[in-house]
Amino acid sequence: MFLLKLLREYIFPISMLSGTIIGVGLFSLPYITLKVGFWVILLYFLFLGGVTVLLHLIFAELSLKTPDFKRFPGFAKIYLGKPGEITAYFSTILGILGSLLAYLIVGGEFLESLFVPFFGGSNLFYTFIYFAIGVFIIFFGIKAVASVQFWGLILFFITLFWMFWRGLSVIEISNLFNTPDIKNIFLPYGAILFSLWGATLIPEVEEMLGSHKKNFKKIVLISILIPIFISIFFIILILGITGEYTTESALTGLKDYLGNGVVSLLLFFGVLTTFTSFVALGLTLKNVLMFDLRIKKINAFIIAGLSPMILFLLGLKSFISVISFIGGVFLGIDGILILLMYRKSILNRLGFLQTKTKILIYSLAVFLVLGIAYQIIYFLE
Repeated sequence: MFLLKLLREYIFPISMLSGTIIGVGLFSLPYITLKVGFWVILLYFLFLGGVTVLLHLIFAELSLKTPDFKRFPGFAKIYLGKPGEITAYFSTILGILGSLLAYLIVGGEFLESLFVPFFGGSNLFYTFIYFAIGVFIIFFGIKAVASVQFWGLILFFITLFWMFWRGLSVIEISNLFNTPDIKNIFLPYGAILFSLWGATLIPEVEEMLGSHKKNFKKIVLISILIPIFISIFFIILILGITGEYTTESALTGLKDYLGNGVVSLLLFFGVLTTFTSFVALGLTLKNVLMFDLRIKKINAFIIAGLSPMILFLLGLKSFISVISFIGGVFLGIDGILILLMYRKSILNRLGFLQTKTKILIYSLAVFLVLGIAYQIIYFLE
């Protein structure tokens, strides 16, 4: 009985939220750390980790006060009216599209690194194979991918710890303490926000708990802290092994250090986890377009399935640039919406804002607005 309660009220909800947060953004972090320095990235995690935890806890509080079976745009409509709902749809749809593009970029790279030694071929060829299989599943809506994603994630992290054991002899701690480049000082902002964000899944976690919601906020807190520690571990592991030869997608630079066998296994699970996430996000976007925006099935499929490949062919192939833009801009917009919803919730309940609450809400909102402005300018350059 105790074990069942532990699984139902803690382990399953935490694994669902933290497992969803730990995704493709993780692979960008070692390369970014190489560019800015380990101490700088730790400061970013300390500050942005705190901001992310706070925003997720605020949204968890909103979720507890809002009727169940609502998703992010539904929350925005309740608290902010039609303009809030439209803005939420805008950030959600474009954010998912950008995330799909990021998974396509990295998934194609992993597939290429896995099979090129045996069959040859170009990055475009393997990216297209990855894309074609993914859109086939998105079109027919195969739902078994969710369970595959869960077990694939578990196996992937087992493999990561195995890689740590195998790589202990070649890890050089000195690789972490390179001289930072001041011109890249703001580079981690959007990527870290992307890597730690899972707010839109919080209502689903609340619904999972049913009537057992007394530890809901604690579950959300733990679910954010796990990706923070996993991210720092991953940075130390990859950068400690590959040093200045760290690649943008992390795993592709390991062959010279760990051998083809270990890296091939890592790449296999990398392909699996990115692919299942690609399909899950594609299905989510298709369903949002079909059921929320009433777009015809074929048009919803074209937008959800084909858009990422079109963007890739148009030249958007820089993994870090894509996730930084999504994290800095669209997740920044989501953060501002959460703050505005929280403000409206308090006003509805009390009729006024306390000074400390005002300072908190407006300071965070200004910070996110500045982050959006920076990320747009950086992307256009």
